[in-house]
Amino acid sequence: MAIFLTDSSRVLVQGITGSEGTKHTRRMVAAGTNIVAGVTPGKGGQQVDGIPVFNTTAEAVAATGADTSVVFVPPRFAKAAVIEAIDARLSLVVVLTEGIPVHDTAAFWAYACATGNRTRIIGPNCPGLISPGQSNAGIIPPDITGPGRIGLVSKSGTLTYQLMHELRDFGFSTCVGIGGDPIVGTTHIDCLQAFQDDPETDAIVMIGEIGGDAEERAAEYIAANITKPVVGYVAGFTAPEGKTMGHAGAIVSGSSGTAAAKQAALEAVGVRVGRTPSETARLMRETLLSRMATR
Repeated sequence: MAIFLTDSSRVLVQGITGSEGTKHTRRMVAAGTNIVAGVTPGKGGQQVDGIPVFNTTAEAVAATGADTSVVFVPPRFAKAAVIEAIDARLSLVVVLTEGIPVHDTAAFWAYACATGNRTRIIGPNCPGLISPGQSNAGIIPPDITGPGRIGLVSKSGTLTYQLMHELRDFGFSTCVGIGGDPIVGTTHIDCLQAFQDDPETDAIVMIGEIGGDAEERAAEYIAANITKPVVGYVAGFTAPEGKTMGHAGAIVSGSSGTAAAKQAALEAVGVRVGRTPSETARLMRETLLSRMATR
């Protein structure tokens, strides 16, 4: 099983005719993703490797039954693209675009909430998500791991890839890159609960980073709601105060949002936290082997 994205997902690509859209569409198709349509205004009637292109998302959904969108649209047009996808009643919209103004993200997230949250948004500024062996919506390399029983939720794309590779001998149910912007559509908590509810996920890796309080809130949620083992990593132990590190949301202000504070909050509720990605993988491996030994 998997969360959010499965082999039955019917995926369309907004911005399919752009260079990034075309390149990654081909990679997703090669990974087994069922891509049924593309959308580029003014390019309707064209095809990309046999995939039909439509002028609007609504037209694409009506013609193909798509339920998922992957957004490869430049920042200035991203808000309109996401709102169009919400209006088309897609169940999942994966926004890869980096550099979307926070005001625009707030606007399309508020719009999604006003519709009753029928559309789940992943991102923006994220690598997407993959359910190995089933479907890949985004830019996550599909060949670094296989299907398994670990769930992964991460703010960082590259750390997602590293943990997938280091734990490839166990494999993953789904890996979700939620993005590192100050506002994201799907949070650590959303993914933690989805993995908790998934009978084929045995344990969870949660990757956070400096800035904000998302990891502290996740720790509170884990204590109250999550019974499966969680292993964590927080990027940014050596980050200087007041300096944005990579992601727009990764900035420490005074004593707020430090890696040490996040580590302490997670460990206080029983989450084992690695000081490096490799140590985190080792902790997860120990956790899984211990569970296997007691069965």
